[in-house]
Amino acid sequence: MERDTGVAERLIAAARELSAGLAGLRFAPPVSHTYDPLTYAWAAHEMYLRRYAVGLRRVVFLGMNPGPFGMVQCGVPFGEIALVRDWLGIVATVEKPALENPWRPIEGFACTRSEVSGRRLWGLFRDRFGCAERFFADHFVANYCPLAFFARARNLTPDKMPGEEGVALRAACDSHLQTLVAVLQPEWVIGVGAFAEARALAALAGTGVKIGRVLHPSPASPAANRGWAEAATRQLVALGVWP
Repeated sequence: MERDTGVAERLIAAARELSAGLAGLRFAPPVSHTYDPLTYAWAAHEMYLRRYAVGLRRVVFLGMNPGPFGMVQCGVPFGEIALVRDWLGIVATVEKPALENPWRPIEGFACTRSEVSGRRLWGLFRDRFGCAERFFADHFVANYCPLAFFARARNLTPDKMPGEEGVALRAACDSHLQTLVAVLQPEWVIGVGAFAEARALAALAGTGVKIGRVLHPSPASPAANRGWAEAATRQLVALGVWP
């Protein structure tokens, strides 16, 4: 994997800028708590960028936002703890957020709950490419929005943020996605699910980047539960992303 540390530095600066820009947003009920892993789990996220965002990438997989037992805990997109630790080789100290949600406490790399979406996504990449370096030679994984939203224990997604707060959120995240694509210069951005695809289409219109979609690996999706890896692989082959 050819390394260009300047790419990582630009994405690190962009992530810090995104986090700072979102810090002033406030979200009305039913949102009870908002988490930004780019603050309390920054050490792991920075490690992810420094290790794997080190050159141009042909394909960027774009998720929606952090899952409660994934990036929320470890700062890595779709961050199933075991795969982040054992396959990506990332372990770091995770602090506590300023306002911790008692229904969704932060346990960091000690979290024993499985992030099913992350287990499926990273598991597919591990099984297909073997080692992380082979996957990241051509690919990268990012989230459209770095924030997680909760109504007590219930997870809320960015598409549910209404009115002016939703407009401000999307404006900041669109801008960050545009920067990500300008830095990594991918041929493809693949939305993991319909929302990520829709935001990519909106934010990247006119850039010439090809936009596609794979089925979201969430266990809430009956189709994903019938063999997500096989379905996603078929979609990527049909698009021409994978041979």
